[in-house]
Amino acid sequence: MELTRAGVAPNTGAAAVAGAIRRGEITARSAVEACIQRIEEVDPLVNAVVQRRFDLARAEADRADAELAAGREPGPLHGVPITVKDQWRVRGLATTLGLAQRRDRIEDSDGPLVARLRRAGAIVLGKTNVSQLLLQNDADNPAFGRTNNPWDLNRSPGGSSGGEAAVIAYGGSSLGLGGDMGGSIRTPGAFCGVTGLKPTANRLSMLDKPGELFSAQEAIVPQPGPIAANVEDLVLAMRVLAAPGQEAFDQGLPPVPWVDPPSSRPLRVGWFEDNGFFSPSPAIRRAIREAAAGLSGAGHEVVEIRAPDGEPVTRLMVQLIGAGGLRTERRATRGEKLVPALRQNFLAASLPVPLKWVVGAGMRSAGQVRIARLVACPIPVTPHEYFQRLEDRRRLRAELMAAWDEAGIDVVLCPTYGLVATPHGTAVDFFDAGSYVYLANLLGLPAGTVPVTRVQSGEESDRVAGRDRVDRLACRAERGTAGLPVGVQVIGRAWREDLVLAAMAEIERAARSAGSSPRLPATPNDTDYESGGRSMGESSAGARGAAR
Repeated sequence: MELTRAGVAPNTGAAAVAGAIRRGEITARSAVEACIQRIEEVDPLVNAVVQRRFDLARAEADRADAELAAGREPGPLHGVPITVKDQWRVRGLATTLGLAQRRDRIEDSDGPLVARLRRAGAIVLGKTNVSQLLLQNDADNPAFGRTNNPWDLNRSPGGSSGGEAAVIAYGGSSLGLGGDMGGSIRTPGAFCGVTGLKPTANRLSMLDKPGELFSAQEAIVPQPGPIAANVEDLVLAMRVLAAPGQEAFDQGLPPVPWVDPPSSRPLRVGWFEDNGFFSPSPAIRRAIREAAAGLSGAGHEVVEIRAPDGEPVTRLMVQLIGAGGLRTERRATRGEKLVPALRQNFLAASLPVPLKWVVGAGMRSAGQVRIARLVACPIPVTPHEYFQRLEDRRRLRAELMAAWDEAGIDVVLCPTYGLVATPHGTAVDFFDAGSYVYLANLLGLPAGTVPVTRVQSGEESDRVAGRDRVDRLACRAERGTAGLPVGVQVIGRAWREDLVLAAMAEIERAARSAGSSPRLPATPNDTDYESGGRSMGESSAGARGAAR
């Protein structure tokens, strides 16, 4: 890793950059320039950074260097260049959530968490792309176009924090702020070969989002969280984001203090590689076993456990997120051109129950069992139905925690997603593959993803195609995946992010020691792909071509 006053190597992490700036080994300006140069080189292919404030970032870096030279005590992120998902408020930029109609709504202040990062010394380079209304496992919308995976431009970076994971992966930012309601940090992290953390529900304030959107979503509580090239940077970011004092601006947060990961405590780790609902690709199953072996080799007790059934987890996620037929979301997109995936979701959510049964039965008879299950899933309409689903979740949480208590489990190791990075346009088809990330969102538990390996030649797929269309598509999606990154997920008990991060750090050390961890930065190859991205320039005015 090159750290000199002349420049900073891509994917130099936030902790390394901050330390080098404090010691006078590099300047904040050189760190910012290195990221800007990388974005300008790579982003025309990837289209991750869709709103940019490069000139302001340069000026802020010069001020940071002057303050350090004058003897001012630096913050923990002094001079560190970061990016922010286009879900959180940044002064001078729009918060679009992938909606074209919001491109001209410029924020006049930072959200409280963005403000914390900036007070700690971080320098915001710009905002990163998302799925439309944050509701799909991709980063594609009419406002800015599609983000490509920097490992394979024909594939998705995941979503909805896909732009954030992509820019971290290719080395255009030292740290990112994402958000996660249904795997939106962890799935992009796994697809792009970087780390990410979804904190416990209500660990961090949600006041950085626009106030009129998602304000009533309390069944599945979204959470901001960091995305980074390594676990050390996740810890650094959480120290800043979860520091005492959030109650001063958000009265709804419980006063649970942040605790750093322990350095030596042995953990009891439960693991499983298949939840019986969507079988993971062979490389993912191998990554779980390798991560378990790495934890065992580091002195932790590792035991195989019975996986929670993915089917009821997925069904409850659909029912609680879709309660009321997504009427609020449909209103938010009125007059908006919809991407096909969101249009399909709105249609399925709005169908009357009798019609759902008819359509579902027709799909089943045609062999489309997985999609039929989603279409026919009964969405709560009345308060009574909604409360019944909350009771179902309460029972699921009680059963899972009782099983963990009986086995003495501190954290659980499992797949992040059932597939590695998927082809563009398949987010709806592979909804069931997300059953592994939904568990933590449904129960409000902390969870993170960490890269372990890459798909090896010859192990892309052992899936039986069968009659179901989704299974056939999964077989096709697994072809040509050799070389793509593979991440694993660690899930913990509520408020125990410290143990989740401790396990992730051990897995990361073992993978790097073995030489199996995906090496960053990812460098895209521009052959044989179709693009269509657009991004915003220095301010919110005007779009530019972002991919050839």
